[in-house]
Amino acid sequence: MRDLNYQLKQLCRQNREGSYATQVRRERDLTLIANQLPELGYRGMSTQSLKPKHVDALVKHWFAQELSIGTIKNRMAVIRWWSQKVDKQNVVARSNEHYGIPDRRFVANESKAKTVTESQLDSVRDKHVRMSLELQQVFGLRREEAIKFQPSYADQGDHILLKPSWTKGGKERTIPIRTDEQRDVLNRAHRLAGLGSLIPSSRNYIHQLRVYEGNTRRAGLHHMHGLRHAYAQDRYAELTGWKTPAAGGPGRKALTPEQREVDRQARLTISRELGHEREAVVGVYIGR
Repeated sequence: MRDLNYQLKQLCRQNREGSYATQVRRERDLTLIANQLPELGYRGMSTQSLKPKHVDALVKHWFAQELSIGTIKNRMAVIRWWSQKVDKQNVVARSNEHYGIPDRRFVANESKAKTVTESQLDSVRDKHVRMSLELQQVFGLRREEAIKFQPSYADQGDHILLKPSWTKGGKERTIPIRTDEQRDVLNRAHRLAGLGSLIPSSRNYIHQLRVYEGNTRRAGLHHMHGLRHAYAQDRYAELTGWKTPAAGGPGRKALTPEQREVDRQARLTISRELGHEREAVVGVYIGR
C-alpha cells in the first residue's frame, strides 16, 4: 500500500465524524483520490504533501471524465476535509467557482424515477435488503434510513417516525402512511425485524451496507436513489392532481395563480417528507 493511501486511511480512522455512511463514502473517495494522484504524475506523496497543483490536476481530471457536478462537489468536500485535518486549509480555495465548478442545478431535465418490480425483488437474495428496498420505494427513504429502519419504533399508526441517528443531517422527521401498500410493507417489516432493525443481530451497519451493495449489484439494480424520485413524483401527482414537469406535466409558467399555490404547497410537503430543508431542492426530483 502506498504511503498516501495508508495515511489517509489512518486519518479517517482517527476522525470518525458523520454517519457511518458518510465515513464509508469519505474513505472511499480519499482512496480513489490517492490512487488517481500517481496516475496524474504525483508520486511519493503523504497527507502533508497536498498542494494547490494537486487539487487543480484532480479537478481537471474529473472534468475530463465528464463526472456530474454533484460528484465533483462531493469530492471537493472530501479534499477540504483532508486539508483541514492536516492544518493545510489554505491549499484548497474556499469557493468551487475558483475551479470552474458551477452551482448544482436543482432542476431535473428528465425523470430519474425508478421502481423495483416483484421479479427484481425476488432476485435479491438477502431478505433484509429486499425489505429495505421496499421501504425505499413506498416511503421515499434514503438507503441508510431504510437499512437502519426499526419498525417497532418507526410505526406510529398513521405515520412513520425516523430517528435522527438514521437520517442525513441527524434530524427527526415524519412521513404519513397513506396507502394500503405502505401498511402492507410495514406489517411485513414488523414480522421480519421484530423489536430490532433491518440490520440482523449478527451484523453492524457497515456490514449490512456491503451486503446491500452486493445484493443489489448482483440483481442488476443500480441508482436506487431513483426510488426517491418516483416517490416524489407520485406524491406530487397525488397532492396536485397533475403530473410533475419531469414526468411530462405542465411547468410552473403554464399554471394559473391558483395552481401555482397548489404547486408550492405540494413542493413544501414533499421537501419535508424527503428530509430536505429547501423547497428548491425538490426540483431535482420533479422538475420545474
